[in-house]
Amino acid sequence: MRAPEAYFATNNPVGILQDLIRFDTTNPPGNEGPCIEYMRELLENAGIRTQILAKNENRPNLVARIPGDNTAPPLLLYGHVDVVTAKSQTWQYPPFEGRLVDGYVWGRGALDMKGGLAMMVSAMLRLARQQNPPAGDIVFAAVSDEESGGIHGARFLVENHPALFAGIRYAIGEFGGASMDFGGRRFYPIQVSEKQVCSIRATARGMGGHGSMPIHGGAMGTIGKLLCNLDRRSLPVRITPTARQMTETISDNTKFPYKTLIKQLLNPRLADSALFLIGQKSRTLSPLLRNTVSPTMIQGGHKINVIPSEVILHMDGRMVPGCTPEELIEEVRKLADGRIALEVLRHEPGPPEPDMDMFDLLSDVIRSADPDGITVPLLLPGVTDARFFSRLGIQTYGFTPLKLPRDFDYFSFIHNADERVPADAVEFGANAVHDLLCRYGRAG
Repeated sequence: MRAPEAYFATNNPVGILQDLIRFDTTNPPGNEGPCIEYMRELLENAGIRTQILAKNENRPNLVARIPGDNTAPPLLLYGHVDVVTAKSQTWQYPPFEGRLVDGYVWGRGALDMKGGLAMMVSAMLRLARQQNPPAGDIVFAAVSDEESGGIHGARFLVENHPALFAGIRYAIGEFGGASMDFGGRRFYPIQVSEKQVCSIRATARGMGGHGSMPIHGGAMGTIGKLLCNLDRRSLPVRITPTARQMTETISDNTKFPYKTLIKQLLNPRLADSALFLIGQKSRTLSPLLRNTVSPTMIQGGHKINVIPSEVILHMDGRMVPGCTPEELIEEVRKLADGRIALEVLRHEPGPPEPDMDMFDLLSDVIRSADPDGITVPLLLPGVTDARFFSRLGIQTYGFTPLKLPRDFDYFSFIHNADERVPADAVEFGANAVHDLLCRYGRAG
């Protein structure tokens, strides 16, 4: 591991990212401490005040602050240092070596989200060297445990140290700003809203018996039919204001036939046909237009020669803003046999309707970095720590900008083998975040 001082001298966001990846912060168990300490040393060496706060000493959180001149409210930058497992995946390069190969930084967390942290830390270091203070305090939080619910991370900070975030209206977080190409144009989706978590358990019961005496229509078959329906059919289209604005902006800036296909996504009767014709990118667009449920765990049977009388299916549900768990259950019920019992195991409401007042500033930053870039608001199909900071009245914008090659499928690498990011895209993002910190709160 290189000494942190080496990167303060050169302010190399790519090098910072490589070092961050080399800390194995797989959650569970997390073990985020050494990675947090590395960032603390980088910031302290630049003269930035920091503090460590932890519910569990092995899972600390870092909060740093650069004072502003009090002409604007404070601005929060935050991201998580923990990553998901790389086990049972086949990688071209080891996932915790942070190798730079063929212009890409490879490793777990390159995209989710140590790349974003590297941008933020780099921008903070540059800002600390400048003579003029920012308009408002810049608060940076590197948190633990996002991948397992934030109990030791953002949720802990919000519930136990809310004073650290007093006066903050806006925050910059993950999952937004990575370029996507539609119809020959380059768009930068900026996350302004996200879905709600709603986990569901389906229980089927039926006749059991000896494995040598087949039973038709039993619990296993009943769950099997539900699985087939979930595999073949989608839940109904629900257009949110954010999805509508995103879709209309993309349509307005593309040509036929893409222009027409994108517009048809707003028509519930035509949306699925349009998604089919759009092709590969429909995998990214479809979850933005509806609730989703993904079967993730199944339990049934204890012995190979005993037909189970009860089979349980767990589903990861994600609801669009404004939807209720009861509505999601009703949508799933239409795909299920009437004998299946459905119940909500966990529901986490998402942030409220987005405050878009800072969107224009972020758009200006993108246009300065990429004059051909077009920004659109994004409803994230997953969830982030934004749901916790929203409890303090803070609007998060997902803004870790990456100017990506046209054929780079960003979402296909998240939580997957061979996670990687172009090195020049990390530099692009670090420059954009720094530009934002300089512009924030300044007139014109």
